[in-house]
Amino acid sequence: MTTFQEAGIPSGSELIGVMFPQEMILQMMGTDPQPVLDAHAAKCPMHEVAPGWFTVMRMQECVEINRNRAVIGNGSTWGMGGDHKLIPLDIDGELHTHFRKLIDPVFAPKRIAPLAERIAQQAGDLIDRFVADGEAELFSAFCQPLPSLIFLSILGLPADELPFFLEIKEGILRHEPFADPADIELRQIAAREQCSGYFGKLYDERTSSGDLGDDLLGWLIGSSVDGHQLTRDQFLNIMLLMIVGGLDTVSASLSCIMSWLARHPEQRRWILEDASRWPLAIEELLRFESPVPQGFRQTTEDIEVNGTSFAAGTRFLMSWPAINLDPEAFVNPLEVDLQRSPNAHVVFASGWHRCLGSHLARLELRVAMEEFHKRIPEYSIKPGVELQYIPLGVRQVMNLPIVWDD
Repeated sequence: MTTFQEAGIPSGSELIGVMFPQEMILQMMGTDPQPVLDAHAAKCPMHEVAPGWFTVMRMQECVEINRNRAVIGNGSTWGMGGDHKLIPLDIDGELHTHFRKLIDPVFAPKRIAPLAERIAQQAGDLIDRFVADGEAELFSAFCQPLPSLIFLSILGLPADELPFFLEIKEGILRHEPFADPADIELRQIAAREQCSGYFGKLYDERTSSGDLGDDLLGWLIGSSVDGHQLTRDQFLNIMLLMIVGGLDTVSASLSCIMSWLARHPEQRRWILEDASRWPLAIEELLRFESPVPQGFRQTTEDIEVNGTSFAAGTRFLMSWPAINLDPEAFVNPLEVDLQRSPNAHVVFASGWHRCLGSHLARLELRVAMEEFHKRIPEYSIKPGVELQYIPLGVRQVMNLPIVWDD
């Protein structure tokens, strides 16, 4: 059997190797992991994979856990912030509510709606670079730079510094699963220090000059909730989470959706007959592909889930992709229904820690799809290429070469 190292998997958590057998994870590197996930969930929908650790692979348990106030987010020993809990991802209770009141309005639907024109312009600029070539490696040419550049522009950061921020994001998220933990930690520490150094300097310059800036960064520095303004440390904490979240998940989602559309031309042509079909189609492709593989939850007191008792301190590994294939929650979940409605998936998690950037992600995906297909409606995977996906961390296509008639 091929090892993780030999397979070239560049990222992920060792706990995912506990959640799923190694052979299964290697199968998930292909284009169609859904039947593998579904079979695993059917056999063991919720089971203990390590002392005090349980997988959650069905919707009912997922909803009960995520709505329970006795369940917190990532817990005290997990998170991308090292010794510091990231705001608001890793905090709970009143403090979590406090910071969500500050950050949620930034990503509210009405607030981000005007960005559609900017996203369309950026998408067009990127497509202009390769449309005459008749082929492109789509992840590096479109899927990664589009949401990343948009997010930097929202923050008020220069586009030419994108490689620097991608390096920070990669340093925190992408690692060999069986690499020396000490080496992984050193990379993560270095990436966090780079991020803190950059935004610490920016914070100091803006506050000392009195010109906070007419952008999201300036708004965050100057905003307050319930009479409390963000401290310098809190600002740096939030910026680390924003850089990691803003430069990774939508890029991965774009790669998965574009890959599926390239391999299913009839369904793609059906969508293109009527652009109003994009929103439902995107929701269904998000559900089916489910790029974010897991979330972590922990009980603070004894709770009961679907008739089973769990002690305080129990940790849950939430398998969002498996939950999104639950036959009790979705009709024919292994089939892509581009008109599925309602579609109560948990791609953006659920409950108190639901992704605060979900509205922006949906807008970016919709506009990206519309603009790309206006220019390149007919395309396919380059002949002879066997696609491979990164199945750990956030699922994305490692290399997405497509061709079309120029």
